[in-house]
Order: sequence, then structure tokens, then C-alpha cells
Amino acid sequence: MENNETKTKKEKVPRQAMPAQEPQIRSRNFAEVPLGYSPETAILEASRCLHCKKPFCVDGCPVDVDIPGFIALISAGDFAGAARKLKETNALPAVCGRVCPQEDQCEKLCVLAKKGESVAIGRLERFAADYERNSGTVTIPLPPKANGKKVAVVGAGPSGLTIAGDLVKIGYDVTIFEALHQAGGVLVYGIPEFRLPKSIVSAEVDYLQKLGVQIELNALIGRIKTVDDLFADGFDAIYLAVGAGAPVFMNIPGENLNGIYSANEYLTRSNLMKAYLFPQYDTPIVRGKNVAVIGGGNVAMDSVRTALRLGADNAHIVYRRTEAEMPARKEEVHHAHEEGVQFKLLANPLEYLGDEKNTVRAIVCEQMELGEPDASGRRKPVPTGKTFTLEVDVVVVAIGTNANPIIPSTTPGLETNKWGNIVVKNEGGATSRTGVFAGGDIVTGAATVILAMGAGKKVAQAIDEYLSTKSKG
Repeated sequence: MENNETKTKKEKVPRQAMPAQEPQIRSRNFAEVPLGYSPETAILEASRCLHCKKPFCVDGCPVDVDIPGFIALISAGDFAGAARKLKETNALPAVCGRVCPQEDQCEKLCVLAKKGESVAIGRLERFAADYERNSGTVTIPLPPKANGKKVAVVGAGPSGLTIAGDLVKIGYDVTIFEALHQAGGVLVYGIPEFRLPKSIVSAEVDYLQKLGVQIELNALIGRIKTVDDLFADGFDAIYLAVGAGAPVFMNIPGENLNGIYSANEYLTRSNLMKAYLFPQYDTPIVRGKNVAVIGGGNVAMDSVRTALRLGADNAHIVYRRTEAEMPARKEEVHHAHEEGVQFKLLANPLEYLGDEKNTVRAIVCEQMELGEPDASGRRKPVPTGKTFTLEVDVVVVAIGTNANPIIPSTTPGLETNKWGNIVVKNEGGATSRTGVFAGGDIVTGAATVILAMGAGKKVAQAIDEYLSTKSKG
């Protein structure tokens, strides 16, 4: 614990800003927006940590990172050691340092946040992970003694990658089955290059493979094989981490017009299939000049900022509440404002209008006002009866996702709820099928990367306990 004099000095050091591309430049390219800390800045920021006797920041981390421990190593100049400390509990530190909502988790509980600004935990995490990768100091732990048990993981997103890393480190033979042609799940098909470069995800996946995780790509479980087929192949337990990627639409008139995308398709085309590099990559995408994105979450921000980079003159967010109620990260909203995104708030689409070619040309929106709080605690949008028309040539609908039904429909006895999410008995992820576990968005519905990773960690412990008990029995 720091003495009072030292604590006061540290509180006077301001939180260090992270340099970024200028808005007018970055809004027309897909390169990463924040540029990262220099070693000198990282050490200065790390020096702000009070090393509390009870570090509340750790309580806010879903993957139990030793936050004071890795920050102390940065402060001492041992950057590679800090990365190794992170990887003791976090399989994807370079990812988490970029896309986790630290402001609502670890940083929110930092003691410094009570009177001022918290330690920039996420930025320091990113710095340590990037230093290790860029300096060639990545070390692979010695493989543990194999225990003879095989685990199948369905889905190579954040939750699947996390559980695979945890299980392989304690002796399990782990194979991930990924439906797409690249591992990463939402990290590669959903989050744009300017927020999370694909090279970062590839490096994290490569590290897991060097630990011993096997990955089979283009392997859509429920089609090429079922869960029962995996058991027949000799797997002792199966973890379902298939996410929640089925698109949701509003079911309003005109929704089938050309030029209207689900956010899933729009971002997958641009990110994973590299439509933004057309014609080098032959995936087409409509490059609208007047684009509207419906929604106020992180996916909506990713979509509208992508539209700018694809050449839009006007990129709008159409959201039925005010900015204060937006679920998107404050940093992403701030970046969108800087880049010139136009916010149409308290606006709810009623109808899409088309031209003679059945292409969308306008949205009719109803002006809303805020009423009493709803079940989410946010004030409910209430219609005013007033409407306005917004001219558009591309619309992206980013109002959430549903569970993909392929696994439940091909797995007899697997219980799901009314939304199609897999039902689990507890945090250990056990489903109604013996030996089948589930976690992440397919259980909770669409949530954050770090919460999906946290589920993977908890279920890794549960599977280890289940198979250890089973072998003794």
C-alpha cells in the first residue's frame, strides 16, 4: 500500500492520452484509429497505479487479470514480463486492450476514479501485448502432461478461443471447429479493421495454436457433423460457443428493398471478406453516398464508421432514444462524432421508400420523446405522432441479433429458451445434455467480448471438474 505522500503525488499525474489518427484522415482509411502508447508514456501511466491492498479493479475483470501485477511490471520497464502476467489468465490481451469496455468494468472500480480519472488499464494492457508481439519476445510455455481427454469446442470466437487456451494448458487435447474460413468469430467478421486489425487476431490465434490448440476451419457443426457425431468421434466433452449471429430486422414496410443490409452482412462483407478492398477482393458491397444505420450500440457505431470509410458523404445514426441512453462505448461515440457522423436521435423508422428500381431512397421516421424507464432502466421512447423523411441510398439495420438455430435443431434433447438461446444450469455452462456445455452469446444473447471470454474461463473449470470426476468414477 502506498503512503499518503506517494499517493498524493500519483493522484497529481494526469491520465495519459493515447495518440490517434486525425479524424479527417482516418475517416477515409481502414487503418487503426488509436496509435498506442510509447514506452515512456506507458511507464508514466503505470506509475499512477496505487497498488491498493484490496485491488477492486480485479473484481471488475471477468477473466481475473492480476491488474496491479502487470502494471507494476510495466512501471519497472519489464514489458514482456507484463505480457506474460496478462496471459496467465487472459488468452487475448491485445484484443481486450482494444475492444473491452474497461470504463464499465476494471477502470470503473479503480480507486483513482472516485476523485478523478482511473488508471488507463486497457491502454496499458494493449501496450504490453503489442510490445511482446512486435519485439519478438513471445514465449510458449512448456506443454503439460497430456491427460488423455479430448474436448471439442464449437466456434472460434472469444469464448471458444478462451476455453481452448485454458484447457490445453492443463493437459486436454482440444479441437476447435469453426464454420468460417478464418478463426476469430466476431473479432474478424464483426469488428472493423480500424478498431481491431485482423493481424492482431491472427497473432493471438497463432499463439493458441502454438500452445497446442487444433483448429478446423470451414467446419459448420450441425451440417457437416452433429454434436452426437463429435461424441462418436471420441470427444469426451463439447463446448458450444457459436455466438448469436442471426440478423434481426424491424419488419416494417419496404424492408426488402435493395440497399438495405443487416449489420451482420454489411460488416462481414467489409471485414472478413474484405469488400473494402474491392476489386482486389471480389466481394461486392454497395457504397452509398447517404447512409443511415439504425441502432445505438457498438455494432451500429462500427457500421456507420465503416460507411464513412467506404465513401459516404453523409453517414447517419438513427436511434430512438437520446445519446445518453446509447449502449455503445463512449469512446466509439466520441470517435464517430469526431469523424463527422450525423446523429438523428429520438427517431424511430416507420417505413422505407423505394425508387423505380426497388432501391431504397428514403426512410420515414417518427419523432419520439422519452417517457418512464423500462425494464432496462433506460427511459422508454414514446411516439409523438410527428414524422420526418430522411433521404438515403443505403440502410444498415443494427438493432441486435438472435441465436442461430443450427446447433439446437440438430441436437436432440438440448434445451433452449423462447429466444432460441441454449439453457444452462449454472455458471459452469452445463446444458440439458450430459457432457455438453455452452457459454457466451448463444447463452446470454449478444453481449461483450470480455463477458464471452469470462464464460469460457468458468466453463473450462467446470469441464475439468466434470471430466476429472468422470474418470475417477
